[in-house]
Amino acid sequence: MTDAGVFTGLDILLADPRAVSGKRVGLITNASGVTRDLRQNIDALRDAGIHLIALFSPEHGLLGAAKDGAHVSSGRDARTGLPIHSLYGDTRKPTAEMLNGIDVLLFDIQDVGVRFYTYTATLALALEACAENKIPLVVLDRPDAINGVTVEGPVLDPGLQTFVGHGPLPIRFAMTLGELAQFYNAELNIGAELRVIAMQGWRRALWYDETALPWVLPSPNMPTLATATVYPGMCLVEGTNLSIGRGTTLPFEIVGAPWIDSYALADAMNRLKLDGVRFRPIAFTPSANKFANENCFGVQVHVIDRKIYRPVTMTLNLISTIRQMYQTKFEWNVGGFNRLMGDAGVIEKIDRGESVSSMANDWQTEQDSFRKKRERYLLYD
Repeated sequence: MTDAGVFTGLDILLADPRAVSGKRVGLITNASGVTRDLRQNIDALRDAGIHLIALFSPEHGLLGAAKDGAHVSSGRDARTGLPIHSLYGDTRKPTAEMLNGIDVLLFDIQDVGVRFYTYTATLALALEACAENKIPLVVLDRPDAINGVTVEGPVLDPGLQTFVGHGPLPIRFAMTLGELAQFYNAELNIGAELRVIAMQGWRRALWYDETALPWVLPSPNMPTLATATVYPGMCLVEGTNLSIGRGTTLPFEIVGAPWIDSYALADAMNRLKLDGVRFRPIAFTPSANKFANENCFGVQVHVIDRKIYRPVTMTLNLISTIRQMYQTKFEWNVGGFNRLMGDAGVIEKIDRGESVSSMANDWQTEQDSFRKKRERYLLYD
């Protein structure tokens, strides 16, 4: 390997495949599992002589094309003939039958470093299945797209654990999936036989566009790094009756509804002078999801300094402002918001008019505890 940019765990394994040589291999992956030169991992592993016998797909399916929350069926890969076991269909955890005949299970998916992005839950359940069936799990590590330093948001309340929130993590947990696998395995007492094939050249402070790796959509509504940058906060808007721009070319970068005055909202948000962000009035017409085919008005979030921008606190300020401006129109999806937020007290605090800064201060102690706990699982400087 050279020093030019980052080499993922997949690239490292392909250079020295002894970890899986002579073994029957299963692979949990999707379209984001590519080499530095954009070869799909399925093809690259087979070309390297690795004996793949089964594929496993997370939410959105093997090709990453299924809509959010859509049931994904198991099947067979048309190109290779390999079975594809869906982990977002009738079951979300690999079964003993799915794992039958597999000597080692690989995990190779690009994550975005956010608790409610469901690939984290898929990883945790894969660890559990491997422990129960005494099969080693090998994680081919990839970058945390939005850097491995910045932690934000409340640590998940255990009573709110779901498939969009697994384990004691803040919303933005600043770990690679390899590091997270080690955290899950120990902190959740899973005890799987785990190996992480670490990256070469990645440093914690790097954002994805500083790695020299190609960006491949990890899910249909994550088209760019700009989307991933706002996602830790803007996904929370899904727990309201506002459109988050699904069905447009700017998912998670815009928010609106037919009844919002976009100029008034942009002015109100810009007066807050939040770190690293500006708001521009916008009109849009979603082709799907909330307010499909209706004219919506709202704001586009423009991140002008991602190093100081805090997406969770920004979005809570945005939601609070819209709620104050449109009290008879705005509505919560209480269950949905609480599952994403991981803290059932936030809605009440916003309804009472408490400042978002006071909420963020309340999370500091649990964030500090999480940082100390996570320290022992970190693989990179």
